[in-house]
Amino acid sequence: MNIFKKKSLYLAVAGVSALGAGSASAVTLNADGLGNVLLYPYYTVRETSAGNAYNSLLSVVNTTASAKAVKVRFLEGKNSREVLDFNLYLSHNDVWVAAVIPTADGAGIVTPDNSCTDPAVSQDENNPNAFVNFAYVGSADDPANDDLDRTREGYVEIIEMGTMYGYGEFVATHVAGVPRNCGYLRASGGANADRWTTVPSGGLFGSMTLVNVGTGVDFGYDPVALSQFAGRQLWFAPGDVKPQLSDADPVSLVINATDQFSAGAYLTSWGGVPNVDPVSAVLMHDNVYNEFVLDKGTGSKTDWIVTMPTKTYYYSGVSDKELKVIKLFQRNFKSIGACDDVSIVRYDREERTVKTPGSFSPPAPTVKDSLCWEANVITFNSSNVFGSKNVANLTTTFENGWASLSFLTIASSVGPIPYSAAAHQLGGSLTTIVQLLTGQTTSTPSATYFGLPVIGFAAWTFSNGNVGGVLSNYGGNYIHKYTRDVSPPPPSAN
Repeated sequence: MNIFKKKSLYLAVAGVSALGAGSASAVTLNADGLGNVLLYPYYTVRETSAGNAYNSLLSVVNTTASAKAVKVRFLEGKNSREVLDFNLYLSHNDVWVAAVIPTADGAGIVTPDNSCTDPAVSQDENNPNAFVNFAYVGSADDPANDDLDRTREGYVEIIEMGTMYGYGEFVATHVAGVPRNCGYLRASGGANADRWTTVPSGGLFGSMTLVNVGTGVDFGYDPVALSQFAGRQLWFAPGDVKPQLSDADPVSLVINATDQFSAGAYLTSWGGVPNVDPVSAVLMHDNVYNEFVLDKGTGSKTDWIVTMPTKTYYYSGVSDKELKVIKLFQRNFKSIGACDDVSIVRYDREERTVKTPGSFSPPAPTVKDSLCWEANVITFNSSNVFGSKNVANLTTTFENGWASLSFLTIASSVGPIPYSAAAHQLGGSLTTIVQLLTGQTTSTPSATYFGLPVIGFAAWTFSNGNVGGVLSNYGGNYIHKYTRDVSPPPPSAN
């Protein structure tokens, strides 16, 4: 039975080209943490209420025996506007590290690393490469605030542009800890690097550490890894906003294993605009679960990070100072964000439960609890562990427990606030389904993915004060748990 199921799954994957991707690749989550796209759900240099600022320490690791060309991109958290990007050339088995640190007006990046970047990243912590607001300042299609303060929190994308070979790989490779000839790769606008770059081959992983020295806590997490993102070379020159998540091949592979009997592999082709749908599909979840700790004895606090890394692609055109939503998400983007209704249920550790409508404070200008930004921080009882300005406060009388966050399915346009039709659901084209229990393979002209594309984690702090002359503060973080809802169309009536 196991052999049969594996063979069926392999046959489904082998059929990718029949679904429209001639390169025979299908975007998928990599449960082992290796991929050719890494999504880091949160960076911050915000200050806590005590005035202590965070630093965000980033790493990316090339596990392969070949050099890599990758794009490193930092995006602010309100509307996913790019605040800095550059090309990075990793030698085989290389690690690149950097720190996002606060500046007088916003944030910047500095690195102690010698791996080749184009342009060069500052190695002077007193003179970091400052994040910029060029992508949103004075922009008619971004009605949120224009200041550099927006750059203080957001998230990170790393996209492999391709595997390097020949002379390009030779000069990117380190000798005594330094690349042989970074200048060659930077010359002619990067054309030399392009010449020696072929299709991506994956094998990247990384980490992010959010450290607050003054408070005495740090939170370390792994990025979300996507495999089989594109079966073609994706090299773009430094200063080009591409490649982006919308450059994925138009097929997704999703394993929906919520329960044993309905578990299946869904191989779906996608068409139309935007082409980010395959990435959204593999990140789609209808429920988000995690714990919270608010214990008075340890002064505990909790924040949840809920980031939607493809949200920005579903908005286009401006009217009445609002960025118009195309599909999937619920409302237009305006100065208070683009709010999507959610349902929150809190449970204590003894099975008691509370669901209170309108429990976020301050309330969004909607009738329900809502998440309005692209990198959201849900804080419990005004803890605000990260000092976020993209924050929604959730109140609870429970000291400890867990919560379920659900995305409400909106079937049609309703109410005075503009809704997109069929929000919180995404319809694909031809879908091949492999039932993992039986190995049965079927095809359907379409399938619907319910929920929203989200990633993130929960962060807890514990404060025991001064214990024997030692600051006794601690922090811990835990990735979210999810369910999926992928439904084929109902059978045709006879």
